[in-house]
Amino acid sequence: GFDDAGIFYSDAFAGDDTTVSHDSRIDIKKRFREFLRTYHETLSFKHKYRDALKQNYNLGEYHLSVNLEDFNLLDQELHDAISNRPGEYLPLLEEAAREVADEVTRPRPEGEDKVEDIQVMVEPTEEPTPLRQLKSEYVSKLVTISGIVVAASGIRVKAQRVAIQCRSCRNIITDVAIKPGFDGYSLPRKCNSDQTGRPPCGLDPYFIMPDKCKCVDIQTLKLQEASDHVPNGEVPRHTQLYCDRYLCERVAPGNKVTLTGIYSIRTMGKKGGRDNISSSAGIRQPYIRVVGIRVEDETRSANTPVTPEEEEQFRLFAGRPDCCEAIAKSIAPSIFGSIDIKKSIACLLFGGSRKRHPDGLIRRGDVNLLLLGDPGTAKSQLLKFVERVAPVAVYTSGKGSSAAGLTASVIRGADGNFVLEGGAMVLADGGVVCIDEFDKMREDDRVAIHEAMEQQTISIAKAGITTTLNTRCSVLAAANSVYGRWDETKGDDNIDFMPTILSRFDMIYIVKDEHDFKKDTTLAKHVIGVHMNAVQPMNEVEGEVSLEFLKKYIAYCRSRCGPRVSAEAAEKLRNRYVLMRSGSKQQETETQKRMSIPITVRQLEAVIRISESLAKMRLMPFAGEAQVDEALRLFQVSTLEAAMSGTLAGAEGFTTAEQQDTLNRIEKQIKKRFPIGSQVSEHAIVQDFIKQKYNERSVQKVIHAMIRRGELQHRLQRKMLYRLR
Repeated sequence: GFDDAGIFYSDAFAGDDTTVSHDSRIDIKKRFREFLRTYHETLSFKHKYRDALKQNYNLGEYHLSVNLEDFNLLDQELHDAISNRPGEYLPLLEEAAREVADEVTRPRPEGEDKVEDIQVMVEPTEEPTPLRQLKSEYVSKLVTISGIVVAASGIRVKAQRVAIQCRSCRNIITDVAIKPGFDGYSLPRKCNSDQTGRPPCGLDPYFIMPDKCKCVDIQTLKLQEASDHVPNGEVPRHTQLYCDRYLCERVAPGNKVTLTGIYSIRTMGKKGGRDNISSSAGIRQPYIRVVGIRVEDETRSANTPVTPEEEEQFRLFAGRPDCCEAIAKSIAPSIFGSIDIKKSIACLLFGGSRKRHPDGLIRRGDVNLLLLGDPGTAKSQLLKFVERVAPVAVYTSGKGSSAAGLTASVIRGADGNFVLEGGAMVLADGGVVCIDEFDKMREDDRVAIHEAMEQQTISIAKAGITTTLNTRCSVLAAANSVYGRWDETKGDDNIDFMPTILSRFDMIYIVKDEHDFKKDTTLAKHVIGVHMNAVQPMNEVEGEVSLEFLKKYIAYCRSRCGPRVSAEAAEKLRNRYVLMRSGSKQQETETQKRMSIPITVRQLEAVIRISESLAKMRLMPFAGEAQVDEALRLFQVSTLEAAMSGTLAGAEGFTTAEQQDTLNRIEKQIKKRFPIGSQVSEHAIVQDFIKQKYNERSVQKVIHAMIRRGELQHRLQRKMLYRLR
């Protein structure tokens, strides 16, 4: 064909040459085309991009992923051009990809003469830049960032090319290109057709012809910066993402992503009056036009990849006989004692194995832990330490957390549509949620996390949005007793939790502040030592392994190891489960009283998860008998100990038949003597039952249960009881 002679013109203003000239555009497009056509990997002669383009085109997916590092090998100049001026060079790369697709897909079936436009996506390969470091010098350049998607809008449509028509003279201008991103298109103020012998068309005569427009899908996302990039005491920052065509519907709220995009600016919304518009005339709002996105895996390793030397170090550490003890000692080493609690927290950090059954049912692998007890027993400090050491962690306090803040909320976006925004448990997907002051949460808010703790999903049906979000996270909760300190005389009244929530915790520890001269002396010495040597790190305080090593080791084990229980260990566990269920002689001698405490299937699964996490600490493929023994011991000193001391009576399967019979009799008598709609003094009722030789605690328990069910209600400063139904 004939060579394109180009267009000759004179530049009257002789401004700076900021755009790519016509000749260089043809040259650059030719180089792009050559790159896509000829690039192949070093050892194989497989043409990477040519084959991918042909395969995607034949499947009806008109996109191509490019790695910028490949440009580095062949043409450094093109790599720098795309990085520094992506807005001008990426459209040229897309045109070149379309021409190559035209070549490689010939001959095409009849009726498919038109070649579709190809979307080029850039794979995020560089180290992500923290969101706080994106300043004005990055505008219009290619940037790579990482974070958590907290909200996603629905799919909308944006015109790529429009046709406009004049109302008066019916003159049509077709194929008007519109810039990608949030930039719109200003219609011409005057008609430019020949007006000779006709009345003038007037101002603003044009309107858009919707049927002649070419449109693409767009989606807006809200990205929150990664938790490890947020300085202490600061609020996480957000930015808006613009995705189009095949990048839409790639991510859901709660996904951790690394993305490459063009750092762009747009005009700020005109909220105020005229003064506000004039004062913000030159101010622009930044957003990121996404050109490539990668969703991180839930069990992703820490941001830095593991080197072969570190892997060797991990293998050697896992082979140590005291591996589990070393990890337990390294958890909050400045806190004295509580070795069993620390070992349980280690199990929670490593987690068991998630199982997906052939019928689609999923059994959770995450371990949930509840610490109950006196103030001043370092519960919150343990939670804070876990937040620092877990690969992904969210810390929240019970009083300041609502059901929507923990699970998910539906909010109205800037465009008036409803969007879904993930809460703490969604953002901690693949990590740990630490909930302090668990007892101070409202009952309704606590019920909201039932599904998240067992099924590990959150179902939402609000404002026309019906969806399910993943919350594959462990829950570490700390709570005080009802009376502030643990009251031995009150027994099971110390706990104000429903049996449904208690059974979802794999281990429940009752942490008591007991008076013991020898223990108090050692503790005082330790605390004073920590305060005196706070500046110089001591070997004793540092623990067995460093915090950095522990963090990397946890991330490595979670991503590489998924142990199962071995056949011998399973047999042993089955026998122990049957013994526990039947209240064997061994149980009776331990508790010194005939008290059959059945353990439910949930608790059996808890023991399996604990033994799997102990095997994961040692990078073992199977949990053996030693791990099952240790898991049973941990379960014994936590949940069973609490249950046998009578402190969890009333929880699932923790009340004897005799006690239950007494409670039923008291409830029947109260209902018989207390008609609906009447009110009686609570003190009078309790005294009346005490005269009949009933236990005061049992009477109070029945009254509280009836209040919780909505049958009774407190009135007149909680002195009177009113029967509702």
